Amino acid sequence: MADIIQLLPDNIANQIAAGEVIQRPASVVKELMENSIDADCSEIKLIIKDSGKTLIQVIDDGKGMSVTDARMCFERHATSKIRSSEDLFTIRTKGFRGEALASIAAIAHVELITRNAESDLAIRMLIEGSAFKKQEFVQAPVGTNFSVRNLFFNVPARRKFLKSDPVEIRHIMEEFMRIALAHPDVFFSLNHNGNEVYHLPKGNLRQRIISLFGKNINDKLLPIEEVTDNVRIAGFVTKAEIAKKNSGEQYLFVNQRFIKSNYLSHAVRMAYDQLIQKDQFPTWFLFLEVDPATIDVNVHPTKTEIKFDEERLIYNYTRVAVKHALGKYIMSPTLDFETDANFVQTHSSPPANGSGNEKSSYHQSAHHLEKENLRAWENIYSGKVGSAIGSNDAMTYVSTMQGSLHDEDTAPLASSRSKEPHQIHNIYIVCHVKNGFLLIDQQNAHERILYEGFLKAIAGGPRAVQKELFAETVEFNASTATMINQLLPKINNMGFEIGEFGKNTFVIHGLPAGMEPGTNPSILLEQLVSQYKDNLELQLGIDENLARSLAVSSCIKRGRSMNVEEMKQIIDGLFACETPFHSPSGHKCFIDYQIEELKKKFI
Repeated sequence: MADIIQLLPDNIANQIAAGEVIQRPASVVKELMENSIDADCSEIKLIIKDSGKTLIQVIDDGKGMSVTDARMCFERHATSKIRSSEDLFTIRTKGFRGEALASIAAIAHVELITRNAESDLAIRMLIEGSAFKKQEFVQAPVGTNFSVRNLFFNVPARRKFLKSDPVEIRHIMEEFMRIALAHPDVFFSLNHNGNEVYHLPKGNLRQRIISLFGKNINDKLLPIEEVTDNVRIAGFVTKAEIAKKNSGEQYLFVNQRFIKSNYLSHAVRMAYDQLIQKDQFPTWFLFLEVDPATIDVNVHPTKTEIKFDEERLIYNYTRVAVKHALGKYIMSPTLDFETDANFVQTHSSPPANGSGNEKSSYHQSAHHLEKENLRAWENIYSGKVGSAIGSNDAMTYVSTMQGSLHDEDTAPLASSRSKEPHQIHNIYIVCHVKNGFLLIDQQNAHERILYEGFLKAIAGGPRAVQKELFAETVEFNASTATMINQLLPKINNMGFEIGEFGKNTFVIHGLPAGMEPGTNPSILLEQLVSQYKDNLELQLGIDENLARSLAVSSCIKRGRSMNVEEMKQIIDGLFACETPFHSPSGHKCFIDYQIEELKKKFI
């Protein structure tokens, strides 16, 4: 029998290893930038084209490499930080070249230009799919310049499964922000498709946070500084008043390495107990310094998960430190003498107009659509209700307890008007029909109504704008502002009136008509953007994502009391929809109960 087991060629082994370490363009960014940090640089420039699919370039002014090191760094298992097995348990650096570079070179076209201070000339190397194509001496400053082009060019299956450009650039910016936060004493810049997204001068941690997340966060930051025998905890938490609906802005670093720890995140969350609602998440930036011998950083290939020897003790220290900061600072004003004057906001936005006396165009259009589509629902509730109903069944399903639409007493919508609807627990609406009643989820129903209206508006349909008495400005971080700029025409089509107002700042002149009275324009836009980001992984189209995000952000929520007229408008609007059965996220909008079914329950 022939032998079956054989050694893989190096190029194939490297491609397999790359699948573990290099999952997407952001993985390359992380590895190259961490290498630059360990090269003792003071400046890092990141240049991206087509969300990293065409080019990822990292330029630093660090110590550079010799000719031998430049060649060795692309060899498998090459490293600069491990000399013996004991070194695995005392790692403090992120790795000066080596390790991941062999994996990157196996799946991309790589150009390396590097020079150390002892050399008069730099070395330039070209590598394609692990194969060295060229090596020559060139003129270049001290430091290292890595260019990674055509990622996954020889692994089409991997390239095929990369996400859309907005998703990939979001991951790249997240990796960039993590490293920039951990090293505020280093200058960073990020350039994407010729546009400078971030320009971060050297400074302290507070200045770096303000540069990344905007000036508005400055007076919300509460400092932490606790030192024990086991751990030093430093950084900032934020006041409970700016807690958000997602956990995107929570950063935990151990020995300046970003990690993910649900256990320690829970410790911070418990410190905020009774200060925020259960579905809210605070923003925080925590830095833990521990003895490297007491942690294991090699739990996960990307090193974003670690194990602590005394996990419960670290948990308690973290919770107490955060709780102490909240108790000490949250009720008193804070002064920061370290903050650069250039970072401090010198003007305040005028108050937003919270009253809306204009009649909602949504209500008018819903009533008009209900009239147009009434005949299409002629067979409403006329047959047995199936357990599964698709959108193609709309014309035959929504009809049940009537003989003819010409007899108004038998039309379900007319019936709902002759008998007033009722609200149960501020969550459900009871709507009478001839042979029973409907139980409508007010939030799901309103989401569906708004979703279809916004979709039509994005496609060019009419959408009324409710002007704000006073325009309101809102500032975002650079990555979010870049995304909003790309989406702005579609956002304005939905009924917003928003314009650019300086770098990363926007001015809101109007909202879609029909928003809840007292809607805060800046909060609504922030919720829309946050929801849009959360939906990116769902691979929705841009139009569907925007319409769905705004519908979820602006709909009538469960727990909101409604009067009879509002309930009628929800009912009319829902049954004017093309697909009234489910909300955009797939939840049922209503359930029907027939008299015959109810009788059986009383036997």
